[in-house]
Amino acid sequence: MQALITLLTFMVTIGILVGFHEYGHFAAARMCGVRVLRFAIGFGKPLYRFTSKNNTEWVIGSIPLGGYVKLLDGRDPEQTIGISEQTSAFNLKPLWQRSFIVAAGPLANFILAIAFLAVIYLAGAAQLPARLQAPPEASLAASAGLVAGDHVSGWRDLDSSAGEFEPINSWNLLRWKLLDAITGEEGFALEITSPSGGRAIVNFPADQLPRIQPNQDALQALGIRPAAASPDEWEQLRLGPLDALIYASERVWLITKVSARLMIGMVTGDASIKQLGGPLSIADMAGKSAQVGWQAFFGFLALMSISIGLLNLIPIPMLDGGQLLYDAWELVSGKRLPLSVQEWLHKLSFILLISLTFLALFNDLQRYLSS
Repeated sequence: MQALITLLTFMVTIGILVGFHEYGHFAAARMCGVRVLRFAIGFGKPLYRFTSKNNTEWVIGSIPLGGYVKLLDGRDPEQTIGISEQTSAFNLKPLWQRSFIVAAGPLANFILAIAFLAVIYLAGAAQLPARLQAPPEASLAASAGLVAGDHVSGWRDLDSSAGEFEPINSWNLLRWKLLDAITGEEGFALEITSPSGGRAIVNFPADQLPRIQPNQDALQALGIRPAAASPDEWEQLRLGPLDALIYASERVWLITKVSARLMIGMVTGDASIKQLGGPLSIADMAGKSAQVGWQAFFGFLALMSISIGLLNLIPIPMLDGGQLLYDAWELVSGKRLPLSVQEWLHKLSFILLISLTFLALFNDLQRYLSS
């Protein structure tokens, strides 16, 4: 039964996230007058195929590991474009329209993440209080004087000119703010309420913060960790429609910044490549979050949607970011990168992506064999 739930939630996750990503490309193409030949979720042998009135072929493939939108494009050697179809060809559109169509996929993922989080905040979500456990003796938090039972009620960037503290309503928000400060190497101040009711402001300068390093938990090194709380101590966060949308947008921006820095850290060696997860990890997390409840599942979908949006913006040919890099070259040089060069770069990127896929699968297997 557990395996069935994991498989079904994985299929739903991939279908929603990949489908919305590709629909972003599809909608942008239609807005720009580009004909869409095929909209596919999954690869391999088609399990379902349907042709709509506008002659777009809708396909569900047998291998649920991605998707694509095939556009009318004169650069494709398999396509023959007549004179009457030239106004609908992707390659003949202005640069800004081509870039918009390419960027619309990742943009759709960020919009979807905002929608998922906004629904959670509209319905109301139980939040673990930002009350702290005793910090380790050698940690920065212990040196700053934090003790068990301290409650974080406010946050302020040390380099900010604003003197007001931003309210902290949960450990989840505090955790992402801490990761943002650590990955961005920016100092911060916490407004603390002690167990006795006293209030204090504790500063954490940037030069004292722990750095992101492979095989090290930065929050553990900082020493700020949540205390356990009984269910009746959890706080309910319920917002109106506009506030939920604004709060969700701010949260997506915060998570995106942290995730982008951690991805860059994998390239520079500051973060461990063991963090890279593959389809087995995604399926496992999807199944577990779905069993907790719909809110946990929606939160997981939001995080995954942000990840897909970011991954597709990596400037590697075969990804959206690679095409945007080609567009940047065209904008600066005034001419397109030759097709022969693009084909050569695509071959290299294919090898790189396959290598990353096998690395992610290897990490998955290591996790399961060691668990």
